[in-house]
Parts: sequence; C-alpha cells; structure tokens
Amino acid sequence: MSDTPIVTWQHSIAAIATAIGESAIGIVRISGPDALIIADKMSAGMATRAADRKALLCNITDQEGELIDQVLLTVFRAPHSYTGENVCEIAGHGGILVMRKLLERSLQCGALAAGPGEFTQRAFLQGKLDLTQAEAVMDLISAQTNYAIRAAHEQREGLLGRRTGELRDDLLESIAHLEAYIDFPEEDISPEVGLLLLQRLQRIQQSIEKLLATADRGRIIREGVRTVIHGAANTGKSSLLNRLLGYERAIVSPIAGTTRDTIEENVSCGGIILHLIDTAGIRDGSADVIEQEGMRRSALQVERADLVLALYDATQTAPDKFPEISSPQQFVLPVLNKCDCIEHPSWLGMNILRLSCKTGEGMQQLETAITFKVMNAEIDQGQNLIAINARHQNCLHRASDSLQRAIPMLNDSGDLTLISIELREALDSLGEISGKIDSDDILGVIFSRFCIGK
Repeated sequence: MSDTPIVTWQHSIAAIATAIGESAIGIVRISGPDALIIADKMSAGMATRAADRKALLCNITDQEGELIDQVLLTVFRAPHSYTGENVCEIAGHGGILVMRKLLERSLQCGALAAGPGEFTQRAFLQGKLDLTQAEAVMDLISAQTNYAIRAAHEQREGLLGRRTGELRDDLLESIAHLEAYIDFPEEDISPEVGLLLLQRLQRIQQSIEKLLATADRGRIIREGVRTVIHGAANTGKSSLLNRLLGYERAIVSPIAGTTRDTIEENVSCGGIILHLIDTAGIRDGSADVIEQEGMRRSALQVERADLVLALYDATQTAPDKFPEISSPQQFVLPVLNKCDCIEHPSWLGMNILRLSCKTGEGMQQLETAITFKVMNAEIDQGQNLIAINARHQNCLHRASDSLQRAIPMLNDSGDLTLISIELREALDSLGEISGKIDSDDILGVIFSRFCIGK
C-alpha cells in the first residue's frame, strides 16, 4: 500500500492496546498528529528525543509530577507506523490500575479515547491496509486454531485483496474496451476481438465462482463445525465425547438411556473447532417420556448439524444403510466403536473408520478423517488457504449475478449500453471487497466489531 497519507485527522486518539487484566506488561497506544506532543507532556519531553522504533526508558508522571510508572516508550513517526500517523506506544507494568492511570494521563494531555477498531480504520483510510487486510487483523485476534491463524495471515498479507484486485483490473479493462466501442461506433470491433472480450468475462466469472466455493471453508475456519454424535443407545456416544474432549464430561454407563438430553462442548480437532453435541441414544419401544423427548431433540440436532458422527457398535449387526445427508452443506462420517471387542461378522470387509473409545485406538485416524471430510485436503499440500467471509460472499454473489446477466447479452449481440451497466455493477461489487468504495455505512459496521485498542 502507498505510504502517502490520504486522510488527516485533527485529533489524536489513545487506548489500552493489551487485554484488560494483570500481566507483566501492558501497552497504551497513542496515534495522531499530536501523538509526540502528548507523549512529551507525559514523559518530560522524552518522545521527541526518541529515535524511531527504538525503546526508550523513561518515567511517566501525573499532573503533580508524581511517578505513575517507569515505562519503555517507542516512537513510530509517520508514515512508517501501523496507522500511517505518528504513533507512540507506552509499555508499562500490566496492572489494571497502572494501565488505567497511563491512559487517563494521555487523555489529560490532549488525546481522545479511541473507539473500537479506530486504529485499524485509520490504517485503512491512510492506505496502509485494504479492507480485507483490516478484517484479517480481527480474524487473527479471534483465531482459535492453526487453520484460522494461517488463513488470517494469508489474508493479512493481501492474498484475497490481490485476487479480487486482479479480477477488478481485468473487468475494468473489459469495460474500457466496451465503452470505447460505444463512444466510437465507427471503430468497428472485429469478431475475434468480440470473442476475446466474451472469453475474458467468462474467465472472470469462473474465478469468482472459485472464490465463492471457499465460503463454507471460511465459515468452518472462523466459526467451527456444529458436530452431532448420533447413534443407537449404548454405542458409546458419551465415551466418544469424553475422548474428544480429553476429560470425563458426560456420564458413561452400560445402562441404555443414560444420556437424556443433549450435551454441548467445544474442542479443537485437526485445526478446526468442533461444537460437539452428544445426543440421547435412539432405541425403539421406550415408554419413558423424558427419554422420548431426548430422542426428539436428537433428531432436531441431526437436522441442524454440519457434521454427523454416526456411531455404531462393532458387536452388533451392521445396518442396511447409513444415514443420508439432509443438505448439501452437511457431512456424515460413519464410525464403528468397540473395535477392541469381537466384531460382528456383518462388518467384515466393510470400509468404515474403526476405533475404541475405551482404549483410544483409532482416535488419531478419526481426527484426520474429520479434517479431511469438512476441509479440502489440498490445504495441507502447501496451497493457499483462501477463506472468504459472509461480506465477501455477498459482494462476490452480486458481481457474479451481474456477469451472468451481461455474458448472454454479449453473446447474443445485445444492447451494449446495458452490458456496460451490468459490468460496472460487477466492478463496484468487487471494489467493495477491498474497500475501493465510498461507503461510510459499510466501514462503520466492519470496524465496530473490533476491540478497542486495535
């Protein structure tokens, strides 16, 4: 991104940039045109003496000259800072009261309290980040798995912004070519050139569809997988829950019907978060009203699940068929438990994942199978982990819809002005992804989700 400032604010902002709580170190960040002046007032003129990006030991005092804390002060002069403005970071002892006093002192010296995401918003408006990179900052902060960290880093490095930027550049060239013909009809376009234009739009459309195909992956990486452990009574569903969690969460008993209601817990599995739901066992003929209600709730959970771990008992007869997928987004993984026991002959030769919740055998294979089932196996082969979010998906859908209307018209020699309008709508939709738009409403929604201090 360019180092040239795009926006100049009249005020400087400050916030505690580390989590609230007791820690060894906490940081107060100040950004804006008067950041060094404010830090000077706090530190008896030490900020202007500090070299760029070199920590300087100094004392921060209150209005009466009493010591608040001995800190390390680091200065980042514009435009070589996170926000593109003058930035001062004060690293003090991480107590709640100390941090609060350091922040209060910065406000007394002329800073205004920063709002959620205001530092990153300034970085975006200064051209230091595009909008996809700004969103990746929040994704990185909230990441709970290795996949989430990897996806956030790739987006933070501008991968998605570059991909959509390339599509936008290609589309812009197509629009320029088309509108030049509209403005200068005497300059006839040969059939070959018209065909090349059509092929370019089709390639752009295909690239958009490939990005849209990563939407489910992005949701899984950011939000996790709603995973239901389902099966007949006494197949070991609660034991599997306990194994996945690594501790005894559910009561395990050989008595059928022990689990009466759903039990929900979260666990990291193979680089993704599983929202585990242990359901009541399914069995015919139960007269227990509570158990019947538990089974009804189990059926509802299966319908809502992203992933169903269909658990079977190796000592019992194999079913005639396995559960069917209820929606295109749902995955079903049959699992055979109690492989430490004598297996019923009906399972012989059947290709099914086998494990023992009692001994732990097969649990690593289950983790691998879950990851393979819900994530594309290519991501472990060094390929890029693009994972669009809901906002990107909406923009791409609108761009795709516009192209789907434009391409047939171009193919049928339709009204070129209407085609141009559709292509410009697609261009605007792609521009929204990286923030090449003028919409305060969109920016307000995005940055309101950030934590204060970032």
